[in-house]
Amino acid sequence: MTTARATKPKTPRAFPTMALEAVLIRSVGGPVCGVDEAGRGPLAGPVSAGAVILNAEDLPSGIDDSKALTAARREALEIEIKVRAVAWGVGFASVEEIAELNILHATGLAMCRAVAAMGVEPKAALVDGNYRFKLPCDVQTVVGGDGLSLSIAAASILAKVARDRLMIELDAEYPAYGFASHKGYNAPIHSAALKEHGPCPAHRRSWSPIKALLGEQA
Repeated sequence: MTTARATKPKTPRAFPTMALEAVLIRSVGGPVCGVDEAGRGPLAGPVSAGAVILNAEDLPSGIDDSKALTAARREALEIEIKVRAVAWGVGFASVEEIAELNILHATGLAMCRAVAAMGVEPKAALVDGNYRFKLPCDVQTVVGGDGLSLSIAAASILAKVARDRLMIELDAEYPAYGFASHKGYNAPIHSAALKEHGPCPAHRRSWSPIKALLGEQA
């Protein structure tokens, strides 16, 4: 005789909305942008950031946290966001700037550049995470914001697609490392290539895993 075990139904995942934007717009009395970054963790390549002011009356369908979307869907949404948003911008901080400033402050620099690139001054920004970066407007942090705010999710898509595209370009310049496949993250094939060839100019030489490798080769 077998005993059936009741299974608890899965709670459907919530999708991002414009609720946070609506509250903040009423508070500050002007446009609100979403801001997010891509590429804080890789061993190679710049860190990127996106900034987006969405048009609440003309929202692209299917905007979500970039990590929950396929590459093809992100690329399609990137086009829709750029066409239909009130304003958008993308900014980068280079490998050299990451070494000089550290990754946290380089991320803030990329975010400032993304906000400036919009060409529209927001009254406030919704920023993914819990660190209050210094931007040229008021900042409200949102932990898990790319899954809660449509503006942050849109910014995450722009940041991710822009950085992935740049890493594919770097793959053509430095084909030994496989940047097109892993986008600079510490994948096994990336580690193997580093051990065989050493770092290239696109690598974050200030980071401890690469410093260790350089020490081994010295």
